[in-house]
Amino acid sequence: MARTVLPPFLCLLFVLLPSAQSKLSTDYYNKTCPNFAEIVQGVAVEKQLAIPTTAGGALRLFFHDCVVGGCDASILLSSSPFSLAERDVEVNKALPGDAFDLVIRAKTKLELACPGVVSCSDILAEATRDLISMVGGPYYPVRLGRKDSLQSHAADVAGHIALPNMTLSEIIDIFAAKGFNVQEMVALSGAHTIGFTHCSQFADRIYNFSKTSQVDPTMNPDYARELRKFCENYKSDQTLAAFNDPMSPGKFDNTYYVNMQRGVALLASDQALILDPRTRPFAETYANDQNAFFQAFAHAMEKVSVLNVKTGAKGEVRRKCDVTNALQ
Repeated sequence: MARTVLPPFLCLLFVLLPSAQSKLSTDYYNKTCPNFAEIVQGVAVEKQLAIPTTAGGALRLFFHDCVVGGCDASILLSSSPFSLAERDVEVNKALPGDAFDLVIRAKTKLELACPGVVSCSDILAEATRDLISMVGGPYYPVRLGRKDSLQSHAADVAGHIALPNMTLSEIIDIFAAKGFNVQEMVALSGAHTIGFTHCSQFADRIYNFSKTSQVDPTMNPDYARELRKFCENYKSDQTLAAFNDPMSPGKFDNTYYVNMQRGVALLASDQALILDPRTRPFAETYANDQNAFFQAFAHAMEKVSVLNVKTGAKGEVRRKCDVTNALQ
């Protein structure tokens, strides 16, 4: 797996960290679980080869975990008879099961190799990076040592995850609240270069958009026509989903931004990036320079991966990723 040389500004991350984040390190498991990276990578490769949409699913699962309470694997906890967990909120119900399965498989192997040592949150962070790199994206260092959360509450999700029907200003505000500027938001949106979205999430763009137009006029008409045919039965078949990037759906590249310039963006919130003067310069830069996109994405993903991490007694190393140790 190829590794890219990190730009100098990434090094600043290591000296500007709050105390919890500074306890993380890339060599955290060198002594306690020396085969950690090899095991996670092996499972990731095996899963991606079997199910090519795994990379996009893992990236989405990782992001949905980190933006709600931090990167602590709270998204992996199952609901109980007394409490609805994050994963069962409407916005998370469509998260691919293969992404959850990826973490479970890696955890099972790691528990055999080094029981009680590796957290589920570290597995998700490491596997996501491995998969991004495997499908052509940038390689970036993942600092390790996160602990898993002790709880997961559905009520905590609202307002933390950007939705397709939100305005660009609302999305910018959500990212800003977590310390990400507009450029970083545009770069992170590039995650949509892989993965898919269910037809129900963009149906309002291609059916009865307005009194004067069946489809969103910012959408390429040929693209809209094909989507209308494909999603025709989306109300009766809720599994229908389209690739976010129809041109190179299995490859992590900058085609997502190139598509915007042609009106081939699946979500209105994606198309808005090339239309709004606040975001257009960055979207155009990434469309014209894939290396610039990769550097910006890697930098932003490092920031995401250390959001409100839990260390020490603030969390635990779960023995099973879907339930806290106290309930096992």
